[in-house]
Amino acid sequence: MRIRRPFDAHLHLRDGGMLRAVLPSTASHCAGALVMPNLVPPVTTRASAQAYRARILEALPPGASFEPQLTAYLTDGIDPDEVVAGFEAGDWLAAKLYPAHATTNSAHGVTDVRRIDPVLAAMAEAGMTLCVHGEVTRPDVDIFDREAAFLDEILAPMLQRHPTLRVVVEHATTKAAADFVLQGEERVAMSITAHHLWWNRNALFQGGLRPHAYCLPVLKRERDREALVAAATSGHPRVFFGSDSAPHLVHRKETDCGCAGVFSAPTAVPAVAALFAAHGALDRLEGFLSLHGPAWYGLAPSDETLGLDAVPWSPDVQIDTVEGPVRIFLGGDELAWRAAP
Repeated sequence: MRIRRPFDAHLHLRDGGMLRAVLPSTASHCAGALVMPNLVPPVTTRASAQAYRARILEALPPGASFEPQLTAYLTDGIDPDEVVAGFEAGDWLAAKLYPAHATTNSAHGVTDVRRIDPVLAAMAEAGMTLCVHGEVTRPDVDIFDREAAFLDEILAPMLQRHPTLRVVVEHATTKAAADFVLQGEERVAMSITAHHLWWNRNALFQGGLRPHAYCLPVLKRERDREALVAAATSGHPRVFFGSDSAPHLVHRKETDCGCAGVFSAPTAVPAVAALFAAHGALDRLEGFLSLHGPAWYGLAPSDETLGLDAVPWSPDVQIDTVEGPVRIFLGGDELAWRAAP
């Protein structure tokens, strides 16, 4: 089958040598992506967004067709005028809420969401989307319950305070998130990763501790995975693909305090295709991968197509970078579908 080339609505490309190593994997499948801003230092100004976009374009393989969309990294003191001006000028497409210390490179994130209410009000007026990493970080909340607590304690009150704000619950991991979006307002959407569709939390412990299955938000229960699969394969227009592909060097994953993240760029699209085929939903695959995300963000879908073949194959276990190897999601396993030009 052929589909319009996908849009990855949540992608980590890092920078420098890592950017150059991982970008070709996404560009070979996707026509564009919403690139996350949690660099060191983070993308908090229009100038830093412009510079990062230029580095991404410079790192593209010759002849590659790929359009990066940037996001603004919200901090307690970010200027609302800068955020909106960057959106209106096309420097970034959305803004990202990282609760402080919730995930990789989130130390500069928001300590109290009410501190950015002026920014959120300005974004709502401009029609700009807020992308949220939906977890609370209080130590009294169990790590498997942090997303549900965020929905109840942070997001629901925020939506009441800002009745026209558009929000994407990114990398949704729970049935609670699926219910919140699917039963909620038209101004709330969700992205889902391939690894949260593929794995439940047992993947972390099969035969021993599996650091390459460790991500944030962490994998959840099987009933949560099933709810995400049902949402993804439903054809719902506010549910779309965001890989959250997040490369980390092997030695930084396999250590006493390993990094959170799954590098899925080489395998996410064929893994999603295999899952949709298994659930009799191939007629809805293009919507999830290629149409719903661009439509949400006001972008045109790609005019180019990507082939997907029901041909078994085994992806490489890892890729090499100038700093060391990075393990690939499902690397070494057999996948039932393969992407083709």
